[in-house]
Formats: sequence, C-alpha cells, structure tokens
Amino acid sequence: MNANAAPSDDAVAQALARVRIALAELSPTVLELEDESHRHEGHGGHRAGQLTHLRVRIVSEAFRGQGRLARHRAVNGLLADEIARGLHALAIEAKAPGE
Repeated sequence: MNANAAPSDDAVAQALARVRIALAELSPTVLELEDESHRHEGHGGHRAGQLTHLRVRIVSEAFRGQGRLARHRAVNGLLADEIARGLHALAIEAKAPGE
C-alpha cells in the first residue's frame, strides 16, 4: 500500500482486494475487475472515493453446466458482504472455460 495514496484510493483498493478474495472460492482461471464508479458520478449509488460500480469478468470451471442466472447468483452470493458495504451496481460476465 502506498503511503502517499489518497484515502479514496485505499478504500477502492481494499474493496477490490476483498472482491478478489471472495471470488477466489470459484477458483477462476480468469478474473478481471473493472472499477466503473467514476463513470457514474452524479447518478444514484455513487459515493466519491468508494467502489460503487463494478464490472466482473470471470471464467471458472464451477460455471460449467450452469445457466446465466445461476452463475450470477453465485457471484452475487459471494459478494453479498461487499454489496452490504455499498457496492451499488455489479455487471457480471461469467463463463466456463472454452465459452
């Protein structure tokens, strides 16, 4: 952690780290997290310096044979604590390997 980083940078970095830890339960082969919070300034749910809007791209064998709804429910369930902390919007692209 950079001692010169702004508090908001620390808050977002910590939130992204918690998301990575939570989603590690799915043993993803690909995990991309994109903080889109800055794109929603002035809109509902945005709070400056916080992770409020997140795009998740995840590939995991755990999704094999599951439909889109089941995959989204799995990701949402693992991120329930983060949602309770103020994650307002979550865009999910969840695939099994080879899809």
